[in-house]
Amino acid sequence: MLKRLIALGLILVWIIPVSALGQGTLTGRVTDAATGRALPGANVYLEGTPYGAATDINGSYSIYKVPAGGYTLIVEFIGYLKFSEPVTVVDGETIRKNVEMQGEALQLSALEVMASRATRETPVAYTNIQKAEMELRLASRDIPMVLNTTPSVYATQQGGGAGDARINVRGFNQRNVAIMINGVPVNDMENGWVYWSNWDGVADATSSIQMQRGLSAVNLAAPSIGGTMNILTDPAAMRKGGLFKQEIGRDGFLKTTLNYHTGLINDKLAVSGTIVRKTGDGIIDKTWTDAWAYYLGLSYAASKNHRFELFALGAPQRHGQNRYMQNIAAYDHDYAKEVFDDDVLNLDANSNGTPDVFEKFPEAGRTYNENWNTVSSSYKGKQYFYMYGDKTVDRYDKNFLNEIENYYHKPIVNLNWYWTMTEKMRLSSVFYFSGGSGGGTGTFNDMVWAYTDSDGNPVPSRIANWDATIANNEGTTDRKGNAKPAGESVAFLRNSTNRQWTVGAISKLNYDLSEKLKVQLGLDWRTAEIEHMREVRDLLGGTYAVNGSYSSSTGKYKTFYNEFDHVYNADGTLNYDATYANAKNKKLGDAINYSNLNTVDWLGVFAQSEYKSGPFSVYGMGGYSLVKYGLTDFFKKAENYSASYVSASDDGELMIEADWISAVQFKTGGLYKLTREIDVFTNFGYVEKVPILDNIIDDTNIALAPDPTNEKFISTELGLNFSSFSGLWAAKLNLYNTNWKDRNVVKSVQSGAGSSGDTDLIFLTGMNQLHRGVELELAFQPIQMLRFDVAASYGNWSYTDDASGTYKSVDGTFTKDYTYAVKDLMVGDMPQTILSLTTSLFPVKGLTLQGVVNYYDRFWADWSAGDREINPGQDPDRTQSWQVPSYWKADFHSSYILPLKLRGLTVKAFLHVSNVFDAIYVQDALDNSPYNAFTANGVNHKADDAEVFLGTPRNWNTGLQINF
Repeated sequence: MLKRLIALGLILVWIIPVSALGQGTLTGRVTDAATGRALPGANVYLEGTPYGAATDINGSYSIYKVPAGGYTLIVEFIGYLKFSEPVTVVDGETIRKNVEMQGEALQLSALEVMASRATRETPVAYTNIQKAEMELRLASRDIPMVLNTTPSVYATQQGGGAGDARINVRGFNQRNVAIMINGVPVNDMENGWVYWSNWDGVADATSSIQMQRGLSAVNLAAPSIGGTMNILTDPAAMRKGGLFKQEIGRDGFLKTTLNYHTGLINDKLAVSGTIVRKTGDGIIDKTWTDAWAYYLGLSYAASKNHRFELFALGAPQRHGQNRYMQNIAAYDHDYAKEVFDDDVLNLDANSNGTPDVFEKFPEAGRTYNENWNTVSSSYKGKQYFYMYGDKTVDRYDKNFLNEIENYYHKPIVNLNWYWTMTEKMRLSSVFYFSGGSGGGTGTFNDMVWAYTDSDGNPVPSRIANWDATIANNEGTTDRKGNAKPAGESVAFLRNSTNRQWTVGAISKLNYDLSEKLKVQLGLDWRTAEIEHMREVRDLLGGTYAVNGSYSSSTGKYKTFYNEFDHVYNADGTLNYDATYANAKNKKLGDAINYSNLNTVDWLGVFAQSEYKSGPFSVYGMGGYSLVKYGLTDFFKKAENYSASYVSASDDGELMIEADWISAVQFKTGGLYKLTREIDVFTNFGYVEKVPILDNIIDDTNIALAPDPTNEKFISTELGLNFSSFSGLWAAKLNLYNTNWKDRNVVKSVQSGAGSSGDTDLIFLTGMNQLHRGVELELAFQPIQMLRFDVAASYGNWSYTDDASGTYKSVDGTFTKDYTYAVKDLMVGDMPQTILSLTTSLFPVKGLTLQGVVNYYDRFWADWSAGDREINPGQDPDRTQSWQVPSYWKADFHSSYILPLKLRGLTVKAFLHVSNVFDAIYVQDALDNSPYNAFTANGVNHKADDAEVFLGTPRNWNTGLQINF
């Protein structure tokens, strides 16, 4: 009932006109003095009063119902000098005051310097997304989704779970895109990935995002090859106030945001805080969300020369996931008929008029998710998980169980120190902590699977039969009738946990050698420990589990995972009964399957110089970094392994410590202002990237790469920027060429003669890619009430050579060559042609209407190089991966600042509709799926062989925001 009342109220806001109540009004537009472009998100207020506003996407502002009198108008915007000027408000009149903001001599704020932000004089390709634009377009989706209006950027929500988004830039996935929050890299220290669920809700505290494409201006040893996504959170506001925002949406979506600023206290201290609560059922089946987010920003001016900032943010959350892609037919038979070849649709072995592919994959609907099933409400079993504390809880819903759920909390705390040492020397340092506690769930051991839903309808993939599994665990036989102890869970839910901490420091010393020449020296130090284990989550009717791999074919355990449980007979064979006794009686929260600790140590130094003279601006930087990885496996005995790189802990546990791996990087670039409106730039870079931990240490097979090879990136870029003095036009044009040499692809060789005894890792060489393309951004505002924005990009990304690798046994008696046919294959996982058109209307004061249309083409499905191995006597497979059909989608966004003013309150209503026309399209695809390909006509890189996620169906949310 409450949600219905809220919805009714919000609808009435959009339907019922509200009369303006203010008598004295201050209005105007805020622009860049040099370029004339609008500055959305600027803070406009009357000093010493509660009256103020933020500029909209057009740079316009209005402050209503201001008592008549004299005031000081203040305008603030990051990267610009503070504007201050007296104004007089006359009762009953509207006073117009346009403001042209002067850049801070093109200097950035201290935080932006720490975050390696680009300015107009930086010779790199970048796009800024200000807070006002984020509020208008993000619509409470994952942060990367707001960047789909920028060239060469592709973000999707994948399976549709909250926080499960991914982003690709210039053909590189987010392992090669540096994600930074307030200047601190947040890519995973082990594998470089970014889990957006860790930052669910943080968008509400984000002041701006800068998407730098290419090698970027970042001087840290960060994976900024595709680009750098540079997120700045809200600074501690100098003015007292806050906001309350309430949103509702499709499928039970409900989100509440509260923000407050203390304002400047005693001219020294300011504190800002945000808290967010989000719940919902999810558009995709059972992708519910239960999330909080928090943010704290503090600024303290200790003296004229010392200033401190503290930032703390986090997002403890749980959500149901849709992890597994499906055959297209599993979602929609009509759409499958459009994209499947006739030879597939004509296969009808039963001659019943239904194509075989549709019988194998019955239609389950666009919101189908195989990672859940119903369960009897009479089952009262508890679930365990650890997220900064042990938690034993009831399942999320008594009527169903998620096979896969994600739960995590990864707070990050930064302490920034800005020290003005002299007029020419400044030291900026950040000391940070990032923790992490949580994991993901899944099934373990001998589950009972179903191929129909609870109503008996066939489903296109297997789903867990919870009730049958519970009955087996409670009983005395397994699913194949083998005898077992009553209460022994031969199948259960497990947690795959990740508990980690990272501490680090980044320090940058800036020195002005002259007015034209500036240098920067920097240090980047990080260290991390990451603990991985699986643990019992839900015993599914049983009272204990066994730490082993159960086989219903024999009624016995094939493997016992913890080698410290093993007991051996006199002849050296495993004593099954004694080992079983040691491995049983695992309760909720006990470790199973694996338990290990990874360590990462990181040290980097860099130097950078910038020279500016008249229309010229040039820079150069060089950096050197060292990385070291280590492993301690708590389930493996060191004495069981003979490899030279294996050592033992004090308790006899296996340890591996890799050698330090070094890497270098060099970047340079220059910019020349042809006129006040046009400048051109170029940049060049050579960057080495060390292999990720998983490519150095194989903690499953216990192997260490003997001779790891750094990845190498060589990039060149040309660009032109244009901004008309009138402010009507703005354009950016970029050409780029990036060579990716020695891409890390590792093959595990089961040799029986390797240095580890049975497994070695070898690096494949020649896995090289060439990414080149052109990008265009165009903005045109012919009149104040209408604006067009265009973002277009055309890429040509492919593999340039076949890859090969050679394995040599330690004694030199055995050699084997491996070759992979990848030359001339197109890079997959992202459309290579992208067009985005945004139309913004400002028909009346305070109202913004925006339509966004995105078009994608030349999109090859993702594929694995391992599938292209050339086997002796076989012709190499050089067929391109399946090309996903081109598609377009449209989104609609609107906001309306209601024309009323109640003692300093500003009320804004908003409405978002994503995928307005409910288009059906493929947004993520994997070629030649090993699980969901239709094999009756062979597996041949066609639509019926791929597994995909379809685009999210039409979605909406609406709400009210009250600023005070």
